[in-house]
Amino acid sequence: MAEQTSKQLHKIGVELSAGSPFHPRLGDLALDLAKAGQIGVVVALPSDSARSYHLRLPGGGVEWRASADGTTLRPVSVPITHVTPQRRDVVYDHRAQKAALPVTVHHADGGTSESLLILSPAEVELCHWQLDQILRRREKAQGLGP
Repeated sequence: MAEQTSKQLHKIGVELSAGSPFHPRLGDLALDLAKAGQIGVVVALPSDSARSYHLRLPGGGVEWRASADGTTLRPVSVPITHVTPQRRDVVYDHRAQKAALPVTVHHADGGTSESLLILSPAEVELCHWQLDQILRRREKAQGLGP
C-alpha cells in the first residue's frame, strides 16, 4: 500500500538518488532496472538461505532474482486518484510568502497519505477566483443566483 511505501522512503538521514538501493519488504511491488523496468512482487527476501530478492510478475508467472544489495530495485509509485483538503487550519508564512493547505492524497490502492499544498500569493488568488466561480455556478444551478 502507499502508506507502507511512503514510510519507507522517508527515513531520517537517508538521501535518495539514482543510485540509492531500495530494500523492499515481502509483498511490495518493485521495479527492477536489471530486467528493463519489469515490475514484480517481492516473494522472498535475502537471507542465509536466499542470497537475493525473489520477484514474481503480479498475478503470478515467471519468477526472477534481483541483487541482495537492492541497487537495481526501485519503488513502484501507486497512482493518485484525487486530493482532498483536510479540516485543519491553513498556514501563511509572510516571510516566505507561501500558504500551506493540509491535504489528503488518495491512492488507487485505497491508501492515503498526508501532504501540503504550497501556494504563492498569486496561486492563492487564482484558487480564490476559481472557487468563487464554482460557488456561483452551484448557486445558479440551484436557482439561487442570477
